[in-house]
Amino acid sequence: MAREATPLVVQDLSSFARSLSRALIAHQAIAPEIPGHVELQNMIARAAGYRNLQALKAAPPESPPPRAALPLSDNARRTLLQFDADGRLVRWPAKFTVQRMAMWVLWTRFDGKRVYTEREVNAILRASNGFGDHVTLRRELINHRLLTRKGDCSEYRKLSVRPDDEVQALLTACRSRSAVGARTHASVAVPSPRRRFEPT
Repeated sequence: MAREATPLVVQDLSSFARSLSRALIAHQAIAPEIPGHVELQNMIARAAGYRNLQALKAAPPESPPPRAALPLSDNARRTLLQFDADGRLVRWPAKFTVQRMAMWVLWTRFDGKRVYTEREVNAILRASNGFGDHVTLRRELINHRLLTRKGDCSEYRKLSVRPDDEVQALLTACRSRSAVGARTHASVAVPSPRRRFEPT
């Protein structure tokens, strides 16, 4: 028989543990034997704030609390400063660790589900930098194993790699800044052209 998954999100683990401990102590005072699995499940449900196991199963699933934003490291801050308000890399960083992190930002401009020609990769990288050197950026994305290509350079693919916490904090900050920039651009009023009065 297939087992049914019952999600349980505990917001306050300390309070949950104390409540479950009190329930087990109360049960032991009445019956010395270990509670059965159904009774134990009801205790767990009540410790989490539900009336019983059935109430827990009937409740809509809760979302876990959002993960706190990771702090930016010094290198991540330096990398963020290399990009302008439109998300373009304005200069090639002198420091290798900042170069590496900048490549992660450019890596996010590619779709992992598609294949790119070299011309398409060049177009994305030209739009993503302000110093006119898409060739260096393309080569470094390959060197950092964020993109891969065929030997004849006819196909490029984004590699599926997992950023570490330092890089993840940088990418989150970049997305937040892009969202703010998009809202700012959208809120700028464009004056309508004045209509000239022409006598009839």
